[in-house]
Amino acid sequence: MQVDHLSLENFRNYARLELAIPKQTVILTGENAQGKTSLLEALYFLATARSPYTTLDRQLVHWRTENDPIPFARVAADVQTASMPIGRVEITVVLEGNGASVRSRKVVRINGVEKRVLDLVGLLAVVLFLPQDLRLIEGGPADRRRYLDDTLSQVDAAYQEALSNYERVLTQRNALLRNIAAGRSSAKELGFWDEQLAAAGAVLVGGRQRFLREMEYNAQRVHLDLTNRAETLTLHYQPSFAPTASPNGQMSLPVFGLDLHRQLSVELIAEQFMAHLSRERNESIQRGVTLAGPHRDDLRMHINGRDVSLYGSRGQSRTTVLGLKLAELQWMTEKIGERPLLLLDEVVAELDTHRREYLLAQFQSGVQTLLTTTEPDLLPTAFLAQSVQWQITAGQITPVTQP
Repeated sequence: MQVDHLSLENFRNYARLELAIPKQTVILTGENAQGKTSLLEALYFLATARSPYTTLDRQLVHWRTENDPIPFARVAADVQTASMPIGRVEITVVLEGNGASVRSRKVVRINGVEKRVLDLVGLLAVVLFLPQDLRLIEGGPADRRRYLDDTLSQVDAAYQEALSNYERVLTQRNALLRNIAAGRSSAKELGFWDEQLAAAGAVLVGGRQRFLREMEYNAQRVHLDLTNRAETLTLHYQPSFAPTASPNGQMSLPVFGLDLHRQLSVELIAEQFMAHLSRERNESIQRGVTLAGPHRDDLRMHINGRDVSLYGSRGQSRTTVLGLKLAELQWMTEKIGERPLLLLDEVVAELDTHRREYLLAQFQSGVQTLLTTTEPDLLPTAFLAQSVQWQITAGQITPVTQP
């Protein structure tokens, strides 16, 4: 997978940019707040239709356009794969309304034809490394759920559609629960929404279970390499309700969560999810929220049987995240039959020499890579010599001549 050309218009601090991207590793240098991260954000946004840095699309629009009749930001790229060229992928964010009522609307086009966000799946895939990735260890369950959802949604259209449906139905169900508690609606109305929630939620639970099983082997291999085989990493998926492999209710779960190696069918998960929603119905009405489902799941990572979040050192946390991200790179390659783009935002300085060298060695696999750093001197001379280096200052890109 290769991005040949990137085009930005009114995106972040770029009023206009036309940029040819080479196949070699690209090193983006410069001071902070100059536009390095915005280039990575634009590529991630094209792949996922979401920013890794904000949940508000309107923040992507260049502030100088706020007085334009129709403020907008546009990101486009020419993409090709090993088998055939995909062509041009484009997303436009249009701002509508004014003042406190400003709303954003996304328009997706593929080769000039307007498409759904869902149609982006598989066209452009990326693996993103951030210093904030330590939130996968130190943050809350929501951070880990977002990681699962963002990764799976890049390659699995059924998962992305189920996620969208689940979020929509969950909002409707929670509103109904509050209306029932207030006496404005009947509990009989929950049946329809329970069926919808269980159907979408079962796809999410099954997809997460399968993903973590497929990821675990490569994550363990990387972790063993980084720790001289002293530490074994295991992944533990903890759904907020406990589906079992046996429909008679006999527990088939280890103490840490859902067994990754006994894949449950979507139908069985949906049936048991429905039963769980029924059991908790009275409490859900009293509290006005849905108490169980994929929106309350968690992922835990253990080293030699101990939870990294609770007992791991800072170094163990970094090693765990590095192993997880490199496993994601391998998993995505296997899933789509293409090497995804690798985007690294200021992570080099966060790693010690051993982990840095291990990470940089992965670039030899032919993965198109863009790396930002304020400290290019941390990179090996040989690595710099094989890369293209650009200096970014106030959104202006200047090639750096290697000494």
